[in-house]
This record gives sequence, C-alpha cells and structure tokens, in this order.
Amino acid sequence: MTRENQSSVSEFLLLGLPIRPEQQGVFFALFLGMYLTTVLGNLLILLLIRLDACLHTPMYFFLSHLALTDVSFSSVTIPKMLINMHTREQSIPYAGCVTQMYFFIFFTDLENFLLSSMAYDRYMAVCHPLHYTTVMGQGLCTLLVTVSWILSCASALCHTLLLTRLSFCVDHSIPHFFCDLGALLKLSSSDTSVNELAIFTAGVAVIVLPLICILISYGCIGVAILKVPSTKGICKALSTCGSHLSVVSLYYGTIIGLYFFPSSNTSRDKSTIASVMYTVVTPLLNPFIYSLRNRDIKDALERLLHRAKVLSQ
Repeated sequence: MTRENQSSVSEFLLLGLPIRPEQQGVFFALFLGMYLTTVLGNLLILLLIRLDACLHTPMYFFLSHLALTDVSFSSVTIPKMLINMHTREQSIPYAGCVTQMYFFIFFTDLENFLLSSMAYDRYMAVCHPLHYTTVMGQGLCTLLVTVSWILSCASALCHTLLLTRLSFCVDHSIPHFFCDLGALLKLSSSDTSVNELAIFTAGVAVIVLPLICILISYGCIGVAILKVPSTKGICKALSTCGSHLSVVSLYYGTIIGLYFFPSSNTSRDKSTIASVMYTVVTPLLNPFIYSLRNRDIKDALERLLHRAKVLSQ
C-alpha cells in the first residue's frame, strides 16, 4: 500500500513566497539580482584565495569552502524559485523535490560544521598563537573539512532515505518556495515518528553541538582578550574574529528565531520570510562581511586588479 501511494505522487506544488501576483515581476528582479551577487561575490573570494599566496592560510582555506558552500546552498533553492516566479508554474517532480531536499540539508549541515571549524581556528590563533602554525597544519584542516563533508552527506542521506519510505495524501501542496523536510512530513499520511526522531537527533548533532563549540571557542577568546593589557592587542584580536563572529551571529540568529521561537500568528508567512533570510540573505552578505571587515581580502583584491591592469597594458 505504501509503495502504491508513493508511486501515485508524481509531483508536488510549491506555493512559493507570500506575495501578490502583481508583485511577482519586482520580486523576480530583486531575487535574481541577489542570487547573481551571491554567486559572483563568493566566486570572487574563491578566486582571490586561489590566486593570492598571502591567503594560503588555514582561515582562508576554511573560508574558501564556506564560499563554495554558500554558492551551492543558494543554487539549490533560488533558481527553482525564480523559474516558478517567471513561468507561474508551481510544480516540481517527486524526484526533483527529494533531490532538492537532500542537497538543502547537506549544505545546511556543511555550513554548520565549517563555521564550527572556523571558530576553532580563531580560538587557536588568539589563545595559542605560538602553537597555531604547528597545530593548524594542512593535515588537520583537510581532516576537519573532510569530516564535515562526510557527516553532512550521512545526515542528508539519512533524512532522504527515511522520507522515501513515506506515503503522501492527496493534497501535495507545499506552503514554501522549496522542498522543506518539515513541510513534506506534514503532507505524509504515514507514521512520521521515526523521521521526527531523526530530525531531533540530527538537529542536536549538526546545529546544537557546533553552536556549543562556537560559543565555547569565543568564550575562551573573550577571556584571552581580557587578559591583553594593550588596546592595540585587543583590537588585533578582535579583528581576527570580527568577520567570522558577524557571520555566525547572522546565520544562527536567523535559525534560532525560526525554529526555536516560532510565531503563532501567520506562522506560515513569517517562517517563509525567515527562511529567505538564511537561504538568500545570509549567503549574499557573507562575501561583503569578509571583504569589508577583512584587510587581507581588500589587499588581495587590490593586487588582483593591479595585476589585471598591468596585463591589459
């Protein structure tokens, strides 16, 4: 019976953003501009880190993976949303929906692990500067990134396999602009207790634990900064952590507001708007945060532009 119900669901309907039809054109242009800026901004960071030898350090190694994750994360949801807004077509095939959900979970989890690894890198740089180059070698950095990719893949695969076991009712309209796992479970006519247990377990493993590690790292950094007697030393320590701390605050602040403090009034619209914050706005702002608050990135960009100018002459 379950297999029969599964095969009958050939597609889902993505209801999209809570905007009026006459506003579709304006929002299409807005989100298209934001998506292109996200892709170009993060690819520019990747290019700078790849070409500039001064940026071949552990911090920028993690940042390059974060930039790649942000590009991929945005590309999972935004292009499909733009196509639906342009064509007014809301359908998405069952296989496409499951695939989108898999990669959405994968890159969400990967971002959590990468932010945690970057916090540990900043902890070592501020609290143990003499041992930094020894501890944060290429081997450890590669290991942290590899483990992050493996754990993210395992988490996303677990949720996907559990979802494919479910059957779905006649109503297959998803009140979202992408295939959100929670919304899909609400449409299921099967018992979703195992899926909900997996969500809780994975949520602790990939959101709560990395956040705790980040808070502990910055707690230790804060204690170390208070022990620095000079104002110059404090400013230097803060400058090494400011960009990462801004990204962490923006990313986790949105997730906590969405999942831990849900609104009872018009929760569907507000949760959709909150989802836009961490799927569209956060990847868009990350390149600007790291470029505007980071002298190394600015210097690397100036060197790249100067090199391009010389070659053009």
